[in-house]
Amino acid sequence: MKLSRTVAYALQATLQLAQSNSDSPVPCSRLASEGKMPERFLLQILRNLVAHGILESTRGVDGGYTLERGADEISLLEVIEAIDGPLNSAMPIGDGLPGDSKSKLETALADVTEVARRELAAVKLAHLLPQPSTSTTTSTTTPSTIAGDGEIFSGA
Repeated sequence: MKLSRTVAYALQATLQLAQSNSDSPVPCSRLASEGKMPERFLLQILRNLVAHGILESTRGVDGGYTLERGADEISLLEVIEAIDGPLNSAMPIGDGLPGDSKSKLETALADVTEVARRELAAVKLAHLLPQPSTSTTTSTTTPSTIAGDGEIFSGA
């Protein structure tokens, strides 16, 4: 799956906000600086995320951005679709294909798109955050993360 640079910046900024240990808004300038993203471009992206109910903006000297909801409630699909629009299988299929082949191709692409939508909706921002390290326990297993559907993916 190929994501646009705009989506990549949106995901990066939302993850930065999710990792922020502060309850106060984070300025765009700080997100841009820490994330090595162009500030003016990021500002447009953040405004779009606010319009789609993913972020909340606060004006003023102490203003900035915070997540509208918890990181465990915001999915990758929401962020991607807020920037690029609905994920769908629509593609211009030329008239050169026989009707049966065209129909089968459209069905196959629709099926793949539906699986991708389900998987992206299952992955919440919270799943992508680093796990807090515990200094009192040691583990010999590799770290794992749990996807939204309960599947365990190895950290290796």
